[in-house]
Amino acid sequence: MLVSMNMEKTEKVEIEEEKKPRFTWVEVGPNITETQKLAISQLPYKMTKRCKALMRQIICFSPEKTSLPLLLAAWVRIMKPRRADWLSVLKELERLDHPMLLEVAELALLEESFEANVRDYTKLINGYGKQNRLQDAENTLLAMKTRGLPCDQVILTALIHMYSKAGNLKLAEDTYEEMKLLGVPLDNRSYGAMVMAYVRAGMLDQGEFLLREMATQDIYARREVYKALLRAYSMIGDSEGAQSAFDAIQFAGIIPDVKLFGLLINAYLVAGESQKVYLAFESLRRAGFEPSDKCVSLILTAYEMENKLNKALDLLMELERDGIVVGKEASEVLVRWFRKLGVVEEVELVLREYASKQVNST
Repeated sequence: MLVSMNMEKTEKVEIEEEKKPRFTWVEVGPNITETQKLAISQLPYKMTKRCKALMRQIICFSPEKTSLPLLLAAWVRIMKPRRADWLSVLKELERLDHPMLLEVAELALLEESFEANVRDYTKLINGYGKQNRLQDAENTLLAMKTRGLPCDQVILTALIHMYSKAGNLKLAEDTYEEMKLLGVPLDNRSYGAMVMAYVRAGMLDQGEFLLREMATQDIYARREVYKALLRAYSMIGDSEGAQSAFDAIQFAGIIPDVKLFGLLINAYLVAGESQKVYLAFESLRRAGFEPSDKCVSLILTAYEMENKLNKALDLLMELERDGIVVGKEASEVLVRWFRKLGVVEEVELVLREYASKQVNST
């Protein structure tokens, strides 16, 4: 009786295994689209045969015929890939910006032959973060912890970036505190991620405080972090904050460019501090930079606010002597200003000069 029961169980298992769907590996034939043929022809010459075989299947993949998990399982079973093969396929999918990249990466983490490490999970979490797929990123983090892999500073920094972009400051702050508990000195990326979170949340004072904390440790954020803080102050017309951010940029050893000067000038303009607009513009010139069309339009707007037409005309003549052509934005300011003054002929002159300069420059 016991033998009979065991035989029944064995037969049942065999039947269940037979019921499991399996992918039959059939090489891609000639009946594919021209786009698919082109993509296949552009696969890297040095890519191994087993990798090219999978890439051909992915390029010609049809969800009506099979599923990606079955396809990858068949590849593993038949081709016996190593970690280098997985990485080669993922690199090519990334180069192609293929929509199945993250799904392939997620399934790869489950395969022994992939030999997944913490950085592989970090890349996947970063990918989900860029697409604002918070739940998928958190599930990936949970899967990593379940496998006993350590949660380090790099992966927590990636999470801060993700929560920051999603507008969830609370989770960004919680992750930042978790990172500090690791007991490892924070680097400029980790600090920078939290500064950006505060900037995006409109808490500019907090962001600036964190930058000062970094400076005391001789750690400085990347240029784009300082620029984001300066831009935020500029847009709301907080001239003191903008000047402070501009000073911090220089203290960090970053040489301000025309765009950074433009943000500072704009902050003073929005704040209604015309005199400081002029001073900042002069600082730009003294630094040896050619003012951009945006910068010229800002100072002309400041002159317009104070009705200093002669000053504006003096500036235009000075720029012309230096070979600087008045651009579209600056011309629009002049046109608006002249129309307000009812000086129609001057408007037509500006328009004609601008049109001719545009033709000559092209």
